[in-house]
Amino acid sequence: MLNKQTSDLKEKRDARQARPNFSFLRDWVGVIPFFIFAFLFIVLPSVTLLVHAFQDNDGNLTLRNFLGLLEPSILDAYWVTIRISLTTAIGGGLLGFLMAYSITVGKLPNGVRSAILTFSGVASNFAGVPLAFAFIATLGRTGLVTVLLKNLFGLNLYEQGFSLYSFWGLSLTYLFFQFPLMILVITPALDGLKKEWQEAAQNLGASHSLYLRRVALPILMPSILGGMILLFGNSFGAYATAYSLTGGFINLVTIVIGSQIKGDILYNPGLGYALAVGMVVVMSLMMAVYYLLRRRSERWLRQ
Repeated sequence: MLNKQTSDLKEKRDARQARPNFSFLRDWVGVIPFFIFAFLFIVLPSVTLLVHAFQDNDGNLTLRNFLGLLEPSILDAYWVTIRISLTTAIGGGLLGFLMAYSITVGKLPNGVRSAILTFSGVASNFAGVPLAFAFIATLGRTGLVTVLLKNLFGLNLYEQGFSLYSFWGLSLTYLFFQFPLMILVITPALDGLKKEWQEAAQNLGASHSLYLRRVALPILMPSILGGMILLFGNSFGAYATAYSLTGGFINLVTIVIGSQIKGDILYNPGLGYALAVGMVVVMSLMMAVYYLLRRRSERWLRQ
């Protein structure tokens, strides 16, 4: 009887092993849409850009498009774009870090934390035409804040040299979606700071400021720098907000690409493709540095 039961169990086990094992496929089903999306909207467009960047309008192989990147107007577009990206990355990074520090390490009520995080989740994705019109209605020449300052305090922003349609006006507009993104990025890192580290520092006689300088900031620095790099890339690739706000008055790389491909100025799609390849290279470098800094930060916070 026992031998028969053992034989039956062995047959059932052999039958299960003989069945095809679909667990491997089942584990990958969830990420298949990601790979499809990445191929269709990242890999395929990047390859298309690279191919067309080496072709002229007749489809012949050429390097003239990349030589066009050395023109003064193109170099100026890259320089202005980098300046705006650096300005908003540093400004948005510092402002976002201070606000995130206040709602995590500070003694603010939990309701304030929830409200700020909710606002950050919405504002970090609020850009383009709606954001441009919102700032025009607020800080434009006849905007609400501009008129109130003039009527109540006699302060005319535009007579003082401010212009929403200038470099600093566009930078201020970008900050609206930059610092909320920094809050979302840096808050998990601040939550990862262990209370034991601060208690150990206090037991050794360190003040709160000394703890911040010698312990917290060195640990958080990879996350802070990584967040600023993410903000840089976010600003570097922005198009709709700048175009809607300034109408192409500010010479940004994204606006020049659109002008070259659509033919608003000089129809040269090859140069537009070369400009786009240059942006892809810059963004790829930013992503690589961000990935390295994020890994270093996660290694610290896991300890």
